[in-house]
Amino acid sequence: MPEATYDPVSMIKPRRKITGISAVLLPYLESGEIDRDSLRSHVARTAEVGITPAVNMDTGYVNLIDESTFIEVLNIARDTLSGAPFVAGAFVSDQPGAGFDAAGYQRKIDLIQEYGGTPVIFQSYGLVDQAPAQIVESYRTIAANTDRFIAFELTRDLLPFGAVYDLETYAALMEMLQCIGAKHSSFHREPEWERLQLRDQKRPDFKIFTGNDFGIDMVQYGSDYLLGLSTFAPDLFAKRDAYWAAGDPAFYELNDQLQYLGYFTFRSPSAAYKHSAAQFLHLRGWTKTNLTHPQSPTRPDSDIEVLRELGQRLKVID
Repeated sequence: MPEATYDPVSMIKPRRKITGISAVLLPYLESGEIDRDSLRSHVARTAEVGITPAVNMDTGYVNLIDESTFIEVLNIARDTLSGAPFVAGAFVSDQPGAGFDAAGYQRKIDLIQEYGGTPVIFQSYGLVDQAPAQIVESYRTIAANTDRFIAFELTRDLLPFGAVYDLETYAALMEMLQCIGAKHSSFHREPEWERLQLRDQKRPDFKIFTGNDFGIDMVQYGSDYLLGLSTFAPDLFAKRDAYWAAGDPAFYELNDQLQYLGYFTFRSPSAAYKHSAAQFLHLRGWTKTNLTHPQSPTRPDSDIEVLRELGQRLKVID
């Protein structure tokens, strides 16, 4: 194994203000309709604690919902936030072997920008199943017609059309000023440390949003975050972030408790964490049911008592 070119200990950045983005769960009712009231409330409470809401992400079933729901969620986010910032997933559905659908991406980007959001560019087969140079050109096409966007690397443990890019491709993303940052969801620390070092050398204003729900302390090293785990408890993530900015050692204990929640809820199959989120939010009294999109994988009912205990340890569930 080649020797690492970075020293994680020296990369720790104490007392840093963390930028948090939370992928808001899309809740459902017994009728199969989305729970609009609970969605509005959760978007609002996320913003109120200083974390930017992200809608139509994996936690919002962006690969499963139809376009009318996609647009309705954008409308709810815009109306709820009254001009406050939010981000939203720009997803294009395709199949293995498809070409890059520039027009499809642009249509989703235009919709998100029309509603006041910043696009997060979801990967697709047509985007990632290209040579690295072609992937870079595809992002340049996006950048040419977009004011600002967030890129996204996604492990195939979550979705089958994900990919983690080589560092040369990642460096090319940083050269596009319209690309203000990128979410990194490999679920491994080493490639994220490499990206942080590259960022510090090449473009310090570029945001690396950890998507590592198994390593949420990556914020210590200079990552910000765009997490699904934070939708369980945006209030506690905001408290944890404030502890770090203040240099308060209470950061570590709260981070440990939140990390245990992440280990449990993101276990295999990882995609079922959305049902874990629904169960936890229902226990908190923040949703009317613990139901998910009907095509999304589920957890057993026996998880509920474990989640209840975790919530009691965190002092958010009776």
